[in-house]
Amino acid sequence: MQRRDMVSLVHGAIDTAAVLSTVASDAAGANVLFVGTTRGITAGLVTRSLEYEAHEPMARGELDRLRDEAIERFGLESCAIVHRLGVVPVGEASVAIAASAPHRREAFAAAEWLMEEVKRVVPVWKREEAADGGSTWVHPDRPPGGAA
Repeated sequence: MQRRDMVSLVHGAIDTAAVLSTVASDAAGANVLFVGTTRGITAGLVTRSLEYEAHEPMARGELDRLRDEAIERFGLESCAIVHRLGVVPVGEASVAIAASAPHRREAFAAAEWLMEEVKRVVPVWKREEAADGGSTWVHPDRPPGGAA
């Protein structure tokens, strides 16, 4: 089966089944799907939604680079990364990462590494919309409210 990697920024719901099917391979004994969702409470604060913005050309370039690095680093058969932009209500997917590998250890490790790297280096910014109407831009290395 030919490898069909996917890197995408979308402005609507993420089709997680399609993301997982993109990495399917007869050579893979493991297919892992990580789905990051908007949670309703963060650090005791009630959240209505998250809003994501990106520098799209740079973000796509970084996602492509991370996909290629993960394939090499973890010996993956295939890899997919899809990040949602715009408003993401509580319970809906913000990001989906799928990895296929001959063995589960590499697939799980790749998915975890990719999520950490996406948060660390990809120019996607997140704003938390609180239930009380307030909003806060959240940096991945800092909790809501901006405390270091």
